[in-house]
Amino acid sequence: MVVEKVVATPAAQALIALLKDKHGPGLMFHQSGGCCDNSAANCYLLGELTIGQGDVYLGDIGGCPFYMSTSQYAYWKHTQLIIDVIDTHGGGTFSLEGPEGKAFHTRSRVFSSDELEALQQQDAPAIANNAQS
Repeated sequence: MVVEKVVATPAAQALIALLKDKHGPGLMFHQSGGCCDNSAANCYLLGELTIGQGDVYLGDIGGCPFYMSTSQYAYWKHTQLIIDVIDTHGGGTFSLEGPEGKAFHTRSRVFSSDELEALQQQDAPAIANNAQS
């Protein structure tokens, strides 16, 4: 069983496609930890936000990589992130969808015990590779 740490609803997939048409295929996501734009999935052009060792790669949505800070992941690792879309005024966001009058919205669900066990197996090779680096 392959367990996805992050998934996107059809509405989010459609918005990602629109943003790719508008900005090109090189997009990425980072789950914000709060502050100015609350805790939200933010969409950026690749390279617009520096990803480093303090970030965890969760997977892809709409063909775009999705990251979260290591410290925030410690709180969310037992959940699957579900990226959806809400209508909003579009202002006050750093994310590319703001001008569209939309915002990515993060929901989550707790993994089952079977999913958590499968995740441990999935993550074991990545942890081993990092230890060898």
